[in-house]
Amino acid sequence: MSEQSGNSSAEQAFSKDALSKQALAQQWFANCGGLDNFLAEYWQRKPLLIRQAFPGFISPLEADELAGLALEEDIESRLIIENTAAPYWELRCGPFTDQDFHNLPSSHWTLLVQAVDQWVPEVHELLRHFDFLPQWRVDDIMLSYAADQGSVGPHFDQYDVFLLQGQGQRRWRLGQYCDLNTPLLKGPELRIVDSFEQSEEWLLEPGDMLYLPPGLAHWGVAEGACMTYSIGFRAPSATELLSDLATELLSQNTLSDALVYRDPPLTSAMARGAIDERFIDEVRNLLLRQLDDKEQLAKWFARFMTTRKYPDLALDVDLDDATDGNHPSFEALEGDTTLHCHPASRFAALAGDPAVLAVDGELYPCTLPFATRLADSRRLCAAELDLLDSQDQALVDTLLRNGSLIPHI
Repeated sequence: MSEQSGNSSAEQAFSKDALSKQALAQQWFANCGGLDNFLAEYWQRKPLLIRQAFPGFISPLEADELAGLALEEDIESRLIIENTAAPYWELRCGPFTDQDFHNLPSSHWTLLVQAVDQWVPEVHELLRHFDFLPQWRVDDIMLSYAADQGSVGPHFDQYDVFLLQGQGQRRWRLGQYCDLNTPLLKGPELRIVDSFEQSEEWLLEPGDMLYLPPGLAHWGVAEGACMTYSIGFRAPSATELLSDLATELLSQNTLSDALVYRDPPLTSAMARGAIDERFIDEVRNLLLRQLDDKEQLAKWFARFMTTRKYPDLALDVDLDDATDGNHPSFEALEGDTTLHCHPASRFAALAGDPAVLAVDGELYPCTLPFATRLADSRRLCAAELDLLDSQDQALVDTLLRNGSLIPHI
């Protein structure tokens, strides 16, 4: 088989599941005009309640199992306890002990555990239902267990989130849109709004899901014990982006020495008094010229957005379901094996000649169909590997050795 025909077959195989993704999304957003209308009118703009997004949903995790995760040192967890006097919400950070949970009151507290999708495969599987959004935008799935009347107070976040009710009932109250000037209560770093202005209210049952855009104040209170899955999407600040970009440019030695500061046309008056705004314009234009290399910027952004949430943690592989050997080679894989992206790994594709697959902050040249397949679907059947060209097959070996791809039978 020629490389050209192989790539053509790969493109056909890699696009088989696109329609199923779109069909599920259309069901969710049928009442608001469909997926395209949701993205145009609601995404990052206004909230949307989706009743029975997951009909008959059964939480893959129980409360005691979630508490068990909060005992682990490598897992980020928090307890938020509501008090009757100031400070009204108390924040405690894990890891916790069994005694910590035994000492909790009977109501008005919440346990939050981050990135449960990295530790529980059944929770990670939920992300497949959100393939209509760029997968490199996903942050994690946080689980919260709340005792009766538990909440984290009226607050706002700077990222998009889908709130899926897993167990019990939670009443969500929506408030005003907030920004950096919104008055907050003094105390723990929870962005608790000082004056909450309620606009809507919904009671969510298991399987119901609420989408919230960035900046919208919200307040969820448990009515009886309940569990909520928060599917959050990364929203790095300008400070984070600029800091990482500067570090990247310096480490790669790609800052142009030819781009140096030059004065604007001077007058004698500009030499005295306050710094003239024309000097500032020159500095701004100099920095913008440094960013004119779009290819360089794209590669940095792909690296930045695929850096793992906890990069210092090793990519541990559960070998119970894996094929023989820690990281088998491409040739050793059997036809009924499926390759999955590691739950903690992040993938993104960049078009180009060659195309690039970004994985956990590293860039690998490959074909575009292969890059988009792994970035979008996060899995690959071993039977499809024969359709790949030699470069993509070699990359499969590399990702297996790194632990970014995991074989399952």
